[in-house]
Amino acid sequence: DYLLTRLAEDVLQPKFKAKARKARFVAKNGTCNVAHTNIREQGRFLQDVFTTLVDLKWLHTLLIFTMSFLCSWLLFGMIWWLIAFAHGDLDSKGEDFVPCVTDIHSFSSAFLFSIEVQVTIGFGGRMITEECVSAIVILIIQNIVGLVINAIMLGCIFMKTAQANRRAETLIFSKHAVITVRNNKLCFMFRLGDLRKSMIISATVHVQVVRKTVTSEGEIVPLDQIDIQMDNPVGTNSIFLVSPLIISHVIDKNSPLYDLSAADLQHEDMEVIVVLEGVVETTGITTQARTSYLSEEILWGQRFVSTVSEEDG
Repeated sequence: DYLLTRLAEDVLQPKFKAKARKARFVAKNGTCNVAHTNIREQGRFLQDVFTTLVDLKWLHTLLIFTMSFLCSWLLFGMIWWLIAFAHGDLDSKGEDFVPCVTDIHSFSSAFLFSIEVQVTIGFGGRMITEECVSAIVILIIQNIVGLVINAIMLGCIFMKTAQANRRAETLIFSKHAVITVRNNKLCFMFRLGDLRKSMIISATVHVQVVRKTVTSEGEIVPLDQIDIQMDNPVGTNSIFLVSPLIISHVIDKNSPLYDLSAADLQHEDMEVIVVLEGVVETTGITTQARTSYLSEEILWGQRFVSTVSEEDG
């Protein structure tokens, strides 16, 4: 009874004000949050049909794949039916009559013969004769068209299944970045690792700060991309990604993060973009993994917990 009474009362609940989320230039999973609008030259996409087909979603690709074969079968099925109709093969003739294509009595049989020709099944009931030159020409044309459709669509599906972004899904970045002292220097650091045992050859890391800047002439650049030099003893950005690595950037006078303090970081509207690029060892395809860190995802004065342990052997 006491619980029912308390639930019936008007209890003042604390009200929380939802914090507006900042817009991201690059999402955590690496997708670019950019919408293309007001593009007038749409015909340029048709000039590169293969890339357009590869960039489509799987549902649209499979739909185009199916419709291309169905349309070609229907088109040539209609042509075979017209050839048989013009030659008089659809009418019952005597034993001495030689048709252009044997056993074609309707559009259905012409459609089946079109499938047999294009996919080279050859059930044996229908076959072309030397009676009609036009039928021989159509046979050659349909074989060439079928080979072209097979080459384009199978190549498109192969490229979609072998895309490098599938390999990038096993390249993991830390959820947060940190700013802390390392070797008596203030450093911006994040961690990355590879889940697979196959190597990423010639892996390089590029880091940029995206922020709103104003030039000396007063021009406002809403998305100014400023490169950050990473600290690497080798002198380049190449890394040997065998175990999880902590990538650091020394915040000195030349750093775009030099003017930031711990208090400024909470109110700064900026985004740090990290790009890892390399060659997949098993396929030889260049892959690229991306992520970004907003100002609230950068922790001041904290360190990463060690994830590497050493055992006997």
